[in-house]
Amino acid sequence: MKPLFVLVIVYVALLAFGTHTTFDKGNIFAGNMAMAAMLLFTAIGHFKFKTSMAAMVPLFIPKKVELVLLTGVMEILFAIGLAIPGTRHFTGIALIIFYIVILPANIYAAKNRINYEDLYKPGPGPKYLWFRIPFQLFLIVWVWYFSIR
Repeated sequence: MKPLFVLVIVYVALLAFGTHTTFDKGNIFAGNMAMAAMLLFTAIGHFKFKTSMAAMVPLFIPKKVELVLLTGVMEILFAIGLAIPGTRHFTGIALIIFYIVILPANIYAAKNRINYEDLYKPGPGPKYLWFRIPFQLFLIVWVWYFSIR
């Protein structure tokens, strides 16, 4: 839920305050910068909660902590790519693929009640998927609208 708040608050703030400055670059800029801010926010979690997030990775996948750190680095690179107009389209395509690829880890975590912030507390369980799956689709549509189309 926190990433959604970051995404929306940054987007609205850029639209609201941008019109009062010479910095205003419009709706597409605001949408991409909001997604970049959200990606930087979520990347922090990959480093701060790496052990708990590693538990989200299905058992058959090796090097879980390294994979969590790699995806955190990827999120930072995606944020940078969205900030550069010349790389935005390619970054958007790669980011949509990324969102599709990580969805099974979120489903696995929900089914197994994994709390990505604290491994010793149970996560919300399968009911979390009622939020997570639509949110993942929302992120994909957001990236397509602001970065690809």
